[in-house]
Amino acid sequence: MVKTVVGDEAQVKASEETLSASTSPAQVGLVVGKLSASSDRALAYSLIPTPPTDSGAPACSLLRAKPAAKAASSGASSSLDFDVDWLAEHARQVSRMLLGGMTVIGIYIWASEASFKATSPAVLSQVLRAVSQVAPLYGTGVDERLLIHISYSPRRWACRICDMSSGRLRPCDFKYSKLLASLQTFRCTYNFEIRLPVVQAEPFKKVISKAISHLTKQVQNAKALIDGVLFLDGMDNTLEGPHNVEFLVPFKNNLPAEECSLEGVAGLLLFAGSVSALAYLGPKESIAEVISDLKLDIITSLRSRLDIILDEADDDSTTNNLENSLSQKATQVVFHELRAPYSFPFPSRILIPWLAGSYICDYLQQSETMEDAMERCKEVMSLEADMGNYSIVEPESASAATLGSFWDVVPGALSKAPSEPGLKEMNSGQNGSRKTHGSSFSILMAFVVLLIAVLVGCIFTLSATLKT
Repeated sequence: MVKTVVGDEAQVKASEETLSASTSPAQVGLVVGKLSASSDRALAYSLIPTPPTDSGAPACSLLRAKPAAKAASSGASSSLDFDVDWLAEHARQVSRMLLGGMTVIGIYIWASEASFKATSPAVLSQVLRAVSQVAPLYGTGVDERLLIHISYSPRRWACRICDMSSGRLRPCDFKYSKLLASLQTFRCTYNFEIRLPVVQAEPFKKVISKAISHLTKQVQNAKALIDGVLFLDGMDNTLEGPHNVEFLVPFKNNLPAEECSLEGVAGLLLFAGSVSALAYLGPKESIAEVISDLKLDIITSLRSRLDIILDEADDDSTTNNLENSLSQKATQVVFHELRAPYSFPFPSRILIPWLAGSYICDYLQQSETMEDAMERCKEVMSLEADMGNYSIVEPESASAATLGSFWDVVPGALSKAPSEPGLKEMNSGQNGSRKTHGSSFSILMAFVVLLIAVLVGCIFTLSATLKT
């Protein structure tokens, strides 16, 4: 249960100065920080204002009172009106750009004391619930979100914690500290290669989601080496500076294709690539927490890439784009109808400098440039700088993760597939060669096994004869 909110002094005060200079009577935005079940403190690293909607309307405005209400009480104040869907979409995109150890933990509201009090607590809870649904705190066990009210009349701060299960708001303390300057960085490059059978009629999203779920179990069971030292529970962090982490995956974590039933199998999915992950260790946090955040960053990064592909494909279908993008073509693939190997590159991750030496991330499709990423960061994260002032890091290759459906990996799959003109002729020589070599090898192995069995039998018979 959160009792105290600790805000980064430099960033929070800078946000307050920016808000004070604005002429808007109301504003809403997101709080980026850290909530942990093992701590009664919520860490607030930065406040991110929600941009205007596509039509230019603010995400938060004053809802004017009805004339009858004004007549009844001339002192009635205007309550706050929120574009909940737009705010939730902003939270989803900000969450996608954050690295391990940083999440969207709530919202802030810039409004007068009278307007805030005139707003129903049920409305505030509804806004927080919408944000929490699109930016969940995976693996934390925390069911609370933060609400910061910054009043300009009179000027003061007030923090409240919302219990998502009940919607109840309760007050909590607020204080400043130097948070971002004390963060420690943990990096890793996680290489993966998993093979999973693809069942007939499975859509693109389900196939890739299944692969990511399988990879999630693999990552969760991995052991960590921190700067070459095996991590053990209770290990203290006595080193300063960035740390390199390697994950050791248990042997035989993948299910071989030969052990899978061929009934209903259309092919084999090869999901392989390299994920560059990064997580931040905050003050008074344990090493176990940052290792968990680093593992989570690997998985959420892959989920974000899948979401980007699906979003782009959905946008293309909505706008009736005549030239389908790579994402739309990929999502339309019917795996059980493929008769040739198929591969698709996932978006690659880039790291962009953010606050006090920390980074945020974005993902580039093959057709996108660094300028596209910077434009998104300016809109979503309110970055105000030219691209020349940023040293963008590209830790991954262009094809960070690739999927492929290979008919010739599953025994007998090609022979069961319906024949198509051209493809059958192209593959017939190769398939025949594979079958011939496979049969010769099987006969040779059977002969060797038989010879060994005969020799062993002779040895036992001779031994028994000598004893008698």
